[in-house]
Parts: sequence; C-alpha cells; structure tokens
Amino acid sequence: MLSKAVIFMRKRSKRYLESRKKVENLKKTSFQTAIQTIAELGGGKFDQTVDVAMRLGIDPKQSDQQVRSAVTLPHGTGKKTRVVAIVKGEKEQEAKEAGADLVGANDVIEKIQNGWLEFDKLITTPDMMGQVSKLGKVLGPKGLMPNPKLGTVTFDVGVAVKNEKKGKVEFRVDKTANLHAYIGKISFGVDKLKENFKALMEAILKSKPAGAKGVYLRSVAVSLTHSPSIRLDTHSILNLSEGE
Repeated sequence: MLSKAVIFMRKRSKRYLESRKKVENLKKTSFQTAIQTIAELGGGKFDQTVDVAMRLGIDPKQSDQQVRSAVTLPHGTGKKTRVVAIVKGEKEQEAKEAGADLVGANDVIEKIQNGWLEFDKLITTPDMMGQVSKLGKVLGPKGLMPNPKLGTVTFDVGVAVKNEKKGKVEFRVDKTANLHAYIGKISFGVDKLKENFKALMEAILKSKPAGAKGVYLRSVAVSLTHSPSIRLDTHSILNLSEGE
C-alpha cells in the first residue's frame, strides 16, 4: 500500500507535467498573458506564491553595478509579516500605533542577543544603529539587519512599519546577476497580480545602475511555487508605464 507521502508526490508530479504541457509551446509573452496562464495553472490544495525570476545585464563584481532595493506592493504579498521596532521615546508609541508586533530598545536587543529571532523585519532609527549594530553577527546571516537603503533605518518609523505590514518586497541581485522576488498569492486574481508585478518591475527598472551597459533585462520569467516558469517578452515590460 502506497504511503500518503508517495501518493501526494505522484499527484504533484502529475500536475506539474500537465502544467508543463500547457506552457511548453507558449513562446515569450506579455506579463498579462503569462499571469493569466499562471492563474489557470493554480490548482492544488494550498494558495501558491507567484514568483518572478530574472537575469540582469550587469556585472555584480563591480561595486557600482549592484541592484538592491525594496518596493511596497499595492496589494501586499499575502504573507503575514512580523515586525520588530527597536526605538526610544515618542517613536515607541508611533511604532505601536503603526502595528509593530514588538517595540522596545535595550530589552529587545538583549532578547535578540539571547537567541530570539521570531520576526521577519526589524525597524530602527539612525540614533539606535550604534547599539543595533552589535547584533550584526546574529542578524546579518539571517538577512534581518536594518538597512537605510531598504527603508528599515529611518525616523519615519510609523510609515516604515506600515509598509512592512502591508507587504514590502526586498530584491537583490546575486553573484550571477540573477534576481528573485514574489508578487503575491495566486488567489489575488489576475488584476491584482498584474498591478503588483508592474510595481516590482518599475522599481527594478529604476534601480538600473548608471554603469550598466547594453541590455538591462536579459530575461524575465514568472511561475508558481510548483509550476514551470513562463518566459516574458522583455519589450512589454520596458513599456509598463504605457500599459498594454
């Protein structure tokens, strides 16, 4: 008798093969068509995440060709984000009112030093970075260290917390010039996914390094958590502001 795990894997493999057949003859297309196709593939018992993968025409080895930033998606990410704010004084109340899950200063720093890492984002103010920097060895490897470029080191604490809770996505190119991000859940529907995708791509286009030469968007593809990817026509992405 087959185990439940084996049955599940066989069903998932069957769905994947069926999905692959639907997209293998689909040539590079617009993001509108790709997302519509992905929505049709969104079977299964759980709400899958829509992923975006791309290769950029940059040289990551050059310090002036790094691509790293963040964008708040208009319809969020579909994921619950646990936010910690390490702040003092009036900023504590500001963080609480904005919805931070834990607010404090030295007490929170000590808690993290003792191994507590049950959060997704850490917000702090510039005047607290001297103390927060002591947590570098703990937060750095987990990707939790606050960064002014990503809006997590700021005096606008309330805005920063709200953005994180609403659904802010960070993106960063890797050593091979590849970049990965996500734009929400398949349950969002085509229109909301399209708007989230547009916001992400506009942010990436605006992050093009001045030193980058030639074609910036080499390739872009979208997929579900468990589905084959669909390659996009990069020309349609470059004209996002004009609509389709």
